[in-house]
Amino acid sequence: MQDVFALPLVRIDGTVATLADYRGKVLLIVNVASKCGLTPQYDALEKIYARFQDAGLEILAFPANDFAGQEPGSNEEIAQFCRSTFGTSFPMFSKITVVGPSKHPLYAALIDVLPHSVGAGKQGMIDGLLKFGVTPNQEPELMWNFEKFLIGRDGKPITRFSPDTLPDSPAVTAAIEQALRA
Repeated sequence: MQDVFALPLVRIDGTVATLADYRGKVLLIVNVASKCGLTPQYDALEKIYARFQDAGLEILAFPANDFAGQEPGSNEEIAQFCRSTFGTSFPMFSKITVVGPSKHPLYAALIDVLPHSVGAGKQGMIDGLLKFGVTPNQEPELMWNFEKFLIGRDGKPITRFSPDTLPDSPAVTAAIEQALRA
């Protein structure tokens, strides 16, 4: 796997970054969207960030407009929406592509190592998309907005949660707690 710490990134305010800024932290990397049925997950993301940040968790949000145009805004509009609607304080990055041949190298690397997501309601999410006339992507591609990748302090991916798995669910919080103890 490519060293995720070395991949170039751009923060939502336009400053250049890499994941090396977060070396030694447990990371929860999430592709987000402002106009999705799952957008209320921002609330749960903020709650677990407040709960685990001092223990070494960083939540890194990557807006993407890859699913039904659900993230149409500019970086500035996205940042403003997240701050004013959900009070987000975790790091956000510039809008990227997370599916297809032009997906960001970070997502290509994560998907390469974790080609399948886990989640108790994953099939229900697939069925729900189909009911709305949307054919979900087949794994290893991301199914939809709000897939979550948990990365250990060493930069190695641990697990990938399906979009319907809430960030503050017992499965996610248990995985975070275990990663923080490692």
